[in-house]
Amino acid sequence: MFGKVASDILGLSDVGSVIKPENYDKVDADDYVMHEDNEKIYFLIKSKSDEYCFTNNALIHLDGTSATSKKRMLHRYSYATNRISDVMLETAGTVDLDVEIKFKIGSIPFSIDVHKKHIEEVKDLYKALVKISDISHENEISLQFAKQSLDVASTTLGRITSPDSNLVVQFKMLNQAAFQWLEDSKKQYCVKDFGFVFEKYINN
Repeated sequence: MFGKVASDILGLSDVGSVIKPENYDKVDADDYVMHEDNEKIYFLIKSKSDEYCFTNNALIHLDGTSATSKKRMLHRYSYATNRISDVMLETAGTVDLDVEIKFKIGSIPFSIDVHKKHIEEVKDLYKALVKISDISHENEISLQFAKQSLDVASTTLGRITSPDSNLVVQFKMLNQAAFQWLEDSKKQYCVKDFGFVFEKYINN
């Protein structure tokens, strides 16, 4: 009964609707958001069979096999380990009822149909996903540069020898420095929380 009431309230069909923040508590995906760790919903698309919940940390996808089945498969794709790429927006033609936002997260392609009345909101999502994709791509390059610079430094230090040096101490110091360099680089270039991007582009 509640499902039908919620569906009526949210105006759902097989084509997705953008859910307003005041209705986030009426969708199933909210139960799987890690509120305890300050995870927050920034954008949510729901049809009768699927939910696509974009938080600051991940995409939560409740995958329904059909509009009549109550079974759902829950998928969670962290932005930190699943880079967003190939973001596209297909706008509606004259007779079309929906727009389509497409992207890949990790190796998984998504194509989400949304009612064209939500085009302005979907444009905001498009911009946010493009920005996250750009930031992740640039950070990936920067992390590779950091690793390469460490390799160069290690090779250079390896050529420096001193007859009085203690090799065990040298190895320990070099290993600790290398570990700290990689740890600091990871913290700088592996973004887990993209709330700042959603805050900028999503206008709920």
